[in-house]
Amino acid sequence: MKLVYAFAICAAFLSTPGYSAPLSSSSSAAEPIATVAYASNNPNRLVYPAGETEEAPQPIRDELGASILGPQNIPIDQQNPDLLAPPTTDAGTVGNAKWPMSLSHNRLQTGGWARQQNAAVMPMATGMAGVNMRLEAGAVRELHWHKTAEWAYVISGYTQVTSINPDGQNFLATVGPGDLWYFPPGVPHSLQATAQSPNGTEFLLVFNDGDFSEDSTFLLTDWMAHIPKEVLAKNFQTDVSAFDHIPGEELYIFPAEAPSPDATAVQNPQGQVPSAYTYALSQVKATPLAGGSVKIADSSVFTIATGISVAEVTVEPGAMRCWHPTQDEWGYFLEGQARITLFASSGNARTYNYQPGDVSYIPASYGHYVENIGNTTMRFLEIFNSDRYQDISLSQWLALTPPELVKAHLNLSDAVLDNLNKTKAVVVGPASSS
Repeated sequence: MKLVYAFAICAAFLSTPGYSAPLSSSSSAAEPIATVAYASNNPNRLVYPAGETEEAPQPIRDELGASILGPQNIPIDQQNPDLLAPPTTDAGTVGNAKWPMSLSHNRLQTGGWARQQNAAVMPMATGMAGVNMRLEAGAVRELHWHKTAEWAYVISGYTQVTSINPDGQNFLATVGPGDLWYFPPGVPHSLQATAQSPNGTEFLLVFNDGDFSEDSTFLLTDWMAHIPKEVLAKNFQTDVSAFDHIPGEELYIFPAEAPSPDATAVQNPQGQVPSAYTYALSQVKATPLAGGSVKIADSSVFTIATGISVAEVTVEPGAMRCWHPTQDEWGYFLEGQARITLFASSGNARTYNYQPGDVSYIPASYGHYVENIGNTTMRFLEIFNSDRYQDISLSQWLALTPPELVKAHLNLSDAVLDNLNKTKAVVVGPASSS
């Protein structure tokens, strides 16, 4: 058996009965002693392409495993080769880090729909939750507010948002594909699809609370239906009859006439909000990288977004992203095929596969990589419950650590150590074939 060697400095081990320290002509360093076996060289490539095999996949990796004799949900197994036949580097127990929005219950309304992911369906996701919502042209997600902040990314079409802050300053803007909005906790707002696209709009909402539920928001119509009309009349200084036709229960999503995309906020003696609630991420030029690209939006550029930050990342076939986050990370896959292995410490690791529309969740400090395992560009969102986007690169960490110390840990050659990148590489290109 091949063995890894490390430089031991443990006096307790050296004094163990039956152990004799080897003779040495120098006392400057201890001799290397055997510790643990080398990591396996077993190949751990995909046993079949995710979602591309027409045959019933089997839980077999080399000489391990056996065929399935009982019932099999073939489409799910086809999409998750690394759960059916895990790489041999997987070990221990890690919570489920994948949730397809296609498995979420869909709330259908006249004018649109909404489905969500939260800790109820993905227990690991304690810090963040998400909602995928669709509005037909003109349809409204009614005036409402939340106990948590609301961050959004427009997937398709155009959405007009309105709001008012505690100082009575108002806001109105229209955002398109790839753009963002953010409303702090308690700030009331509305969302409405314009007719710039005949199909209306679809967007992703993210909340910095894993227990968030879209079904438990504070809605204007729901609130008004539960206030005595006499109180409403007193508040609005009008007659009770003015409220004869208010809805008797919440509307949530409802059809309406499409607003003008050129609409502006209502004239206001208090003025407009000092910091815009929207950000045109679509207009930001992506930073090109060796194996993809990245666009970042955090409070350094989107100043109102003090609770959530994002990176929109592209990864080319064969390239990857490798790091660990300092904050919980909620991910959403827009294009392509991805593979992620989570390292949860204490020998626990698990690998997952992702397709467009899937949610990932990586708890703070979990080491992981995101690899493009398809033959097209993979695009996804990394969303952090922090005002600043930040992470730690594995390669940069080792490159900026004394090489003798890295060599003592990993037994790497000088050539490998000299090749480590001292500059953070957000995406790493495919390995050289040489």
